[in-house]
Formats: sequence, C-alpha cells, structure tokens
Amino acid sequence: MKVALFLLADLWMIFAGYFYGWRLIRRYGNYLLGLEWMVVATSGSNFLLWSLSGADKDSVMYDVAYFFDAFSRSVGITLILIMGLMKVTHRYKPSLGVDVGVFGVAIVAGLVLRPFHGADLHTDRGAFSVAAFYVAANLLTTVFIGFFVKRLWDAGAKRPAIWTGLVTAAGTTIALTYDFFPLTFDDANRTIFYTAALATWGTQGFVYFRAYRTLHDHNASSAAAPAHAGGPVAGTPSTRRESI
Repeated sequence: MKVALFLLADLWMIFAGYFYGWRLIRRYGNYLLGLEWMVVATSGSNFLLWSLSGADKDSVMYDVAYFFDAFSRSVGITLILIMGLMKVTHRYKPSLGVDVGVFGVAIVAGLVLRPFHGADLHTDRGAFSVAAFYVAANLLTTVFIGFFVKRLWDAGAKRPAIWTGLVTAAGTTIALTYDFFPLTFDDANRTIFYTAALATWGTQGFVYFRAYRTLHDHNASSAAAPAHAGGPVAGTPSTRRESI
C-alpha cells in the first residue's frame, strides 16, 4: 500500500507539473513558472523511473534526481516562483535575457549543491549550511506567498487565498522535515516522507496555477472597467473562479 501511494503521489506531481506548466506558458506566456513546473515534473519522472528500476544509488538517475532537487529547492521554487508570480502581483514582465539568466543560475546551483545531498549534517558543516540555506530560501519565499495570498483575499478570492495559504504551509513543513526532522516511524527509503512531499509539491503546482489564474483575471477585469469601491466588479472572472 505504501508503495502504491508513493507511485500515485509521484504520478500526480508529474501530471500537475506538465499540464499546468504548459497551460502557464500557452495561456499566459509565463515561461518562468511554466518551465519550472515542467522541471518539477521532469524531476518526478526521473525519480519514478529510478524507483521502478531498483532505486540503485550508483545509478545516474540518482545523481540526476538530486540535481533537480537542488535546482528547485535553491532557485526554482524560490526565486523563480517569486519572479513568476510577480507578473500578476506587480505586472512584472521579465525579458528573455532574465528568463535565461535565472534558469542558468538555477542550473549552476543544482550542479554545485547536489553533492551535499546525503551527507551527515552533524559532521559535515557544508551540508548543514546547504540544508539551512534551503530552509531559509523556503521561508523567504513563504513571506512573498503571504503577500500573494493577501492580494487574492483583497481581490475577493477568499477560497483560493485560503487554499494557497494551506498548501504553502504544507510545503514549508516538508522543507523543514526534509533534512532536519526525519520521521522516526518512516522506513529506510523514507517512503512516507517522499509520498507526502510529492503529493504536496503536485498540489502546490495545481493550487498556485488556479490562484495565478484568479489574480490574472481580476487584473484584466480591473483594467477593462473601473472596480467598485471595496472589492472587485461583481460577476467578473475573479469572482466566478473563486473556488479551487
């Protein structure tokens, strides 16, 4: 049963990453979020293949898995996520050079930080520092997500705001648990933890996409017609698409 749930969680993350990543690119032209969603999905695909092929730690897929892990934990679901969401919070429009540059930084970060995975945090100060950096990056990102949630709430999209807050809290819990608070009741492969993590990351992709869409529609309706005092225009897409 544990293995089946793990596989389902991974498949969910893969689906959410590719499906909503493509929609972010195709519908909104948001390459930062769209490509990062697809990076997460590709990471999940590699992790799934590695798990099904015997989970050999000497496999190239093992190294690739933790390259993607370092990529997203350091820059992807931190800086790139913030920059992508700023398109609807601050009407930020990055240039092609910025898009390429930030993904280049993420690739370098993945290559540099990947070797620290698996080291003993009690004896390896470098590994401890990297793990602490991941948590700090997540917490700083959470602060911005809090602002994003407030923008949703102020736009009248209360349910998306609540869901975004909940899934972000779950993601932060995963980030804290990842290196510093392993589950004592888990098995040697950390099956329970990875099942929870994959399910959470997939749900983040789904919820953040829906929240992004809601705020995008609210911004579009506000630009098309003056908003009524105290809230969004009645019947605009932001109110029709409030529910997750």
